[in-house]
Amino acid sequence: MGRLRSAFNDSLRQGDFEAARRVCSEIVRDFPQEPDGWVFHARLAQRQSNFAGAAENARLALEAAPDRLDVRLVAAESNIYVGRIAEAIAELHSIRAHPRADERTYRQLSALYTQLGRHKDAYECAQEARALSPTSLNCLYLVASAAIALGKMKEAEALLDKIIKAAPDEGDIYYNRSTLRKQTAGDNHIDALGKRLRAIRPVDHRETPVCYALGKELEDLGDYASAFDAFARGAQARRKRLSYDVRTDEETAAQIIETFDADWAATSSDGPPQDGPIFVLGLPRSGTTLVDRILNAHSGVASLGEVNDFAYGVVRAGYPAGDKATLIANCARADLSELGSAYWSALRGYGETATCLIDKTPSNYLYLGLIAKALPAARLVHVRRHPMASGYAMFKTLFRMGYPFSYELTDIGRYYLAYDRLMAHWRRLFGERILDIQYEELVDNQESVSRKIVAHCGLSWEDACMDFHKSETPTATASAAQVRQPMYRDARDLWRHYAENLAPLARVLNQGGVQCD
Repeated sequence: MGRLRSAFNDSLRQGDFEAARRVCSEIVRDFPQEPDGWVFHARLAQRQSNFAGAAENARLALEAAPDRLDVRLVAAESNIYVGRIAEAIAELHSIRAHPRADERTYRQLSALYTQLGRHKDAYECAQEARALSPTSLNCLYLVASAAIALGKMKEAEALLDKIIKAAPDEGDIYYNRSTLRKQTAGDNHIDALGKRLRAIRPVDHRETPVCYALGKELEDLGDYASAFDAFARGAQARRKRLSYDVRTDEETAAQIIETFDADWAATSSDGPPQDGPIFVLGLPRSGTTLVDRILNAHSGVASLGEVNDFAYGVVRAGYPAGDKATLIANCARADLSELGSAYWSALRGYGETATCLIDKTPSNYLYLGLIAKALPAARLVHVRRHPMASGYAMFKTLFRMGYPFSYELTDIGRYYLAYDRLMAHWRRLFGERILDIQYEELVDNQESVSRKIVAHCGLSWEDACMDFHKSETPTATASAAQVRQPMYRDARDLWRHYAENLAPLARVLNQGGVQCD
């Protein structure tokens, strides 16, 4: 079995799905009483975006070994991808209470709870794992990550300090720590970060997070020239490691515009008129978390954070699709009533009882046409920011996953133009449904713009929306520390300190017809 397990993992890592499938079949044939072959089939199906197939294979694995906790975890995860959120959460709770749950089980539970935005559960499971393995740096990191989402910044910083002391070569930890608070002249890590950076070889992947950490702390202290140099060095190192071409995203946006046109909007049937979902969307670092927190402070609203349920629904609706172009074409013919009903069922599965639930996933702007048709009563709030401020905010953020365009200024400019064209298209089709919020206007006129947002969502005004920073609701976004402060203007025009450095971005935007003075 060990040889076959290694062969499967190697095939999956190399993207050789046919070889991986043969290994799965061999395991099922030679070890019919074991669940492993079905577990591997489930993992392979998930990698191929066959979520229904993954769930079915997980079910077969569970039949073969109903008492194995690792198999139950696979089944719980597969339920997330098919929108059976309530079942997934119930299974996670059951596994968590099992007397045989060990450190590995608690670590996996913490990761899956995080995926579901259940950060308190993730934190408690991470603490359980840490209790079972007090010296494990992985467990310490899980606790720190969950603590950040819960707003326990001092605890998180102490844990990250401890990890850095034990494992100074772990680059990502430095960036995580630097983002927890605004650094000061008397309390920062600039000298230590500079020393660490000098010890890292340029080809080392750890160069990037240390550069971003240094850039962030230098910016906090007002050394903008040195900060930009650090960000640029880190971004360049990250960009070299990516096989990304911005033309792919430009072509995808163009195909979405061509496929989901006025004729499609007029002739495709609507989904169920279910009132309740609020979508807050836009580019990353545009202010979506701020708007989410303002709405979430309302007594009739609960935020689910950045969940992937609509994206998973799109993948299911467009399956099978070997590429984005096929997925888009297939989704144009999808049953929108089924898509909307499945999505709303998934959201209700989180167990929140508020009338309105927020899905604050920025990239949902890509699916805005499908959202508008599949959920005709959904409230749509689009947050935008000055294009230069938006571009710089993305450039200086080290994203763990996604947004590969953010590490090169011309890529950011070209992506922004594609996004801008797509949003203009959605406004032509569904303009009366979309509320555009300008981040700068919200910062300058907090109450009037906040009232506009609340009214658009069909809610009566509550003064609590002005005190959004007092909310203890968890958040796991890049702005987790900032949104726990009252409204501030520090970041509004921060990009202007870098106007000369950002000239390549401005040039692309201006050539594309987006004014960025």
